[in-house]
Amino acid sequence: MSHNAPPISVTDDASLDELLALAGRRYDVRFEPVTVGDTTLELLQIADMEAVIDRLTRQSGDGPLELPFWAKIWPTAILMSYFLRRLPPKNASGATKAMLEIGAGVGICGLFAAAWGFDATITDIHPDALLFCRINILKNGLSANARVCRADFSVDRLGRRFDYIIGSEVLYLEALHRPLVKFLSAHLSLDPEAEILLGRDYHRKAPVFFRRAEPDYDIVDRTLGYKETTPPEQPGEAERIERHLTTITRMRAKKHA
Repeated sequence: MSHNAPPISVTDDASLDELLALAGRRYDVRFEPVTVGDTTLELLQIADMEAVIDRLTRQSGDGPLELPFWAKIWPTAILMSYFLRRLPPKNASGATKAMLEIGAGVGICGLFAAAWGFDATITDIHPDALLFCRINILKNGLSANARVCRADFSVDRLGRRFDYIIGSEVLYLEALHRPLVKFLSAHLSLDPEAEILLGRDYHRKAPVFFRRAEPDYDIVDRTLGYKETTPPEQPGEAERIERHLTTITRMRAKKHA
């Protein structure tokens, strides 16, 4: 199995078995159940992330190292998915609301949104992430509600607008803040109820992004958290407790006179 091969391209008409075979040529993979509320999805994961990182580090030598962090299930994405359960998937006339996920990785938020009745477009810049997303859509029977496409929010335009735009941990590169604000403005529905929801680790403040967004958006933050308990590995050891805090930012376009 080669881990320094070119990224895999997604084909829209490929079957689940064909796509799994493509993913298996590049990574050791397995499905893992992820539950949010009363909904459980099977999500494709790299079986041993540490082994992949070690192998890529050795192979890179003195060259650039690209780690597959897009494949990790981040706590922020889980908490964002819980938050999305509160949103109505239909508008007042009964039409399904359109949701765009940016920087999706394996697409956790968009996949759960599709399972709850939203029309979800799941995007990322990395071809392998798009492959995993497509596999996850097929594995969970979500083709009617979800689709995958490549989108680089620093340069791309998709030619349509969405009732919700969501993103988890997309504010970590300050150089992308300006083009991201422009991307969001180009794709958010003109409906006054349309919203942008961005999740980030509580300790990541991203002040430059919010200074750029504040003239055009009303911005409200909400902090969510959960406690993760890991059973002891050896007799006599105490259980390990990790606390995760996420800030969910809700943004609505201001009404300019």
